[in-house]
Amino acid sequence: MNYSTLFLTIKGYLESDFPDTIFYGSDGVTATTLTSVQQINTFITQAEQRIYNSVQFPSLRKNVVGATTANNNYLSCPTDFLAPFSMAVVTGVTGTNLNTGTYSFLLNKDANFIRESYPSPNDTGVPAYYALFGPTTSSTSPYTPTTELSFILGPMPDAAYYIELHYYYYPESITTVSGGQTWLGDNIDSVLLYGAMVEACTFQKAEADILANYNGKYQEALMLAKRLGDGLERQDAYRSGQARVPVK
Repeated sequence: MNYSTLFLTIKGYLESDFPDTIFYGSDGVTATTLTSVQQINTFITQAEQRIYNSVQFPSLRKNVVGATTANNNYLSCPTDFLAPFSMAVVTGVTGTNLNTGTYSFLLNKDANFIRESYPSPNDTGVPAYYALFGPTTSSTSPYTPTTELSFILGPMPDAAYYIELHYYYYPESITTVSGGQTWLGDNIDSVLLYGAMVEACTFQKAEADILANYNGKYQEALMLAKRLGDGLERQDAYRSGQARVPVK
């Protein structure tokens, strides 16, 4: 289901064009218009956010390669970072080909564990642990927190090492992506449709039974999404055996 189809389906199911809404400021004069497109796009993006935080789709992971700096135990997160999946340090690399090096996966810990374990600036070596430290700060005065997170490594790197990070991210919304097609809309559009319908019904202050009906459909679709993302995409017949229904 592409964006155009999703947009029209939401309007058709609820039999509403979601007319433009005008809000007036405290002065009673300044007006802000919330258009029909803006309203429906909000329903869709809210549904996407709910889905991406409910199911860990392997198809929605990224990996990136970075590098540490000697005597600096901080590492910036990617700008679209949501949550870590794994982090590895690669040593003994020839040139820039990571396949020539040795991968060692770091253990995820709390920042206080790393501070307690490596309290001295002289505690350096190949990193073995990492933790989310907090937001970075601007590089110029006044030094204020930014919207980006950073990692802290332990022990402090004693040299420049390649780091390979696998992480979860928010993919571009179907409302803005070129062509109006996303992985979610192409592969399991029911959860996206009914998630948006729940948000739309909430906005409309729909009757309780109508909202409950769409929420029930959303929960059914979410179960299918979790079966895919947290189940089928994480196993195969050789490792896990084939699914079997008990026969009496």
